[in-house]
Amino acid sequence: MPSPLTAADLIYGLASVSSPSLSPDGTRIAFVDSTTSAEDHKTTSGLMVKDTTGGKPVRFTNGPSDSLPRWSPDGESIAFLRKDDNQHDQVWVIPADGGEARSVTTRVRGVVDYAWSPDTTRLVISADVPDPEEPGPGSPYYDENIPHSRSVKRIRYQYDSVGWRGEMYRHLFVVEVGGGIEQQITDGISDDMAPAWSPDGSRIAFISGRRPDHDARWRSEAYIVQADGGHAECWSGDIGSVSGLGWAPDSSRLCAVVTELDGAYVGPQSYQGIVALLGPGKDPDFLTHEDAAPDSLSPPTFRAIDLKWSDGNQIRFLATFQGRSALYEVAATGGAVTTIASADGTLSGISHSATGGVAAVLGTQHSPSQIALLDGDSWTAVTDHNKDFLARHPPATMEKFTFERAGMSIESRVMLPPDFDPTQKYPLILDIHGGPNGAFLDAFMADHHMMATNGYVVLAVNPRGSSTYGMDFMTAVFDDWGGEDYQDIMAAVDEMASRPYIDSDRMGLHGYSYGGFMTTWIIGHDNRFKAAVAGAPVTNLSSFYGTSDIGVSFGERQICGRRIDEIEKYLFRSPLTYVESVETPLLIIHGESDVRVPMEQSEQYYVSLKRLGKTVEFVRFPDFSHLSKRSGHPVLRQEYGDRTLAWFDEYLEE
Repeated sequence: MPSPLTAADLIYGLASVSSPSLSPDGTRIAFVDSTTSAEDHKTTSGLMVKDTTGGKPVRFTNGPSDSLPRWSPDGESIAFLRKDDNQHDQVWVIPADGGEARSVTTRVRGVVDYAWSPDTTRLVISADVPDPEEPGPGSPYYDENIPHSRSVKRIRYQYDSVGWRGEMYRHLFVVEVGGGIEQQITDGISDDMAPAWSPDGSRIAFISGRRPDHDARWRSEAYIVQADGGHAECWSGDIGSVSGLGWAPDSSRLCAVVTELDGAYVGPQSYQGIVALLGPGKDPDFLTHEDAAPDSLSPPTFRAIDLKWSDGNQIRFLATFQGRSALYEVAATGGAVTTIASADGTLSGISHSATGGVAAVLGTQHSPSQIALLDGDSWTAVTDHNKDFLARHPPATMEKFTFERAGMSIESRVMLPPDFDPTQKYPLILDIHGGPNGAFLDAFMADHHMMATNGYVVLAVNPRGSSTYGMDFMTAVFDDWGGEDYQDIMAAVDEMASRPYIDSDRMGLHGYSYGGFMTTWIIGHDNRFKAAVAGAPVTNLSSFYGTSDIGVSFGERQICGRRIDEIEKYLFRSPLTYVESVETPLLIIHGESDVRVPMEQSEQYYVSLKRLGKTVEFVRFPDFSHLSKRSGHPVLRQEYGDRTLAWFDEYLEE
């Protein structure tokens, strides 16, 4: 019988590979290898280098916290990030043939992103400039032994997983690689991110939000600044948002991932964009449609992505359509979008060599991450870090089904136990993704494998509102939380419950973030589930608006209005309104450091249920932000999985 996967297995037993970087000549590839120790619970990451023609990867640095390698344009060096004694990332450089690495930066708050100059002599970095009003060493009011107040002057004064921002902003600096001399080239009340050096070395493109309403709405623009500083020129006009930039070979224009959707930030598992051309004094030229979701910046770091504009005037980009990824190509002059190579899974972290080579991270439903190289019209995995582990712990198998409802096609994924027997009866777990504009992809979902290998069938629905199914599908959830998306999910549950191998008397549900919202919404409207687990749920939209780090910008876009103007709508769409109808035993898990969905959301819901005598348990995780479920302390991530599985085992047992 296959060995069931536990939360500990998935955290400590699996290795992760990320951030591939091809050498300019395409003969070698650097990437990051990460593992987490079960003994001291620490994650160690170091650089690996491998010949693209074969052979095994070679350990290039020993870490313990090295990340984001990028090959120099001359192929002589590899830059990377390494944490200093204060756990801030600094840029280091190591010879490509091996040797001692040396530090290039010593920023007080570290470096977020960087890019090589074409002549290899300089780097442009994106780094935080400390808040001049925040008490600290050198301030006449600073004393580390007494508490200090902090003044708030803007709406977006904190950011989940990043922490307090206050009046601190992220700006660009040019650094001499040989001597470490820094020159600040941008300033102002904006965060300047994802720098990209022009091929001729004279200018730097970057993304920033500088419009007057940037504090209240998700907005970003593409700017160009001279490499030695000066006025930053906007190239994106009034387009809604920009996420990801790539230069034309002659340095005259930019390709970019953008959206026309006003007030919507383009990002992975978020609002999907399109590829466009940008230039000085020109309206954007749109090159792609809105069906597939192009790869774009990832919060909270917003590091640059690799959009490749070739000398042949072709633009290559990664995108995901209906949960599966592919490398696409479109001519800069417009025309049809061509699929270069699709993947049986998802692709991320793409890297292009100067000679036409392409590498990416490939994730499938059977393997979390592998480094893959483009081989003609397909992808070939060149790493197999988890081969032995997955042989000992066979993962679940996946199938899909699709149905039509209310004018839209709804796709669902079903995870089956490795030893699945259709003549047997299985309990069902409904899992609900976040967002609401997230999506379940053809990727390795650790929670799903844990539950399925422990004897549950897992249902993962992509209801309307999910990304990668087109703009109309994604925006259908606006002003309709708990409406048609809820009906889509329950129709999929009805389909599964009718199958002979599902025990419809033993069904549970789980969701995190917006999935937590939908979990609490469902149990307030339907009592068929025998157990529920809600992670970081949104339960009161009115208080969420005033306490979340994105309450205003996100709330007004999703709920379609300011709270003061739509108070009845905020009340109607809140699961807290329906607590009297809840009969399902509920486990709530929430991080105390979560500022995306603040703890008060769970506190209100828990107290309301408890006061009514409902079956509910509330677990609080210290020093756990909203993103900590996948990147936080491994002990707490393990506990999240263990408690979830134990809750279902208790209430769904035969």
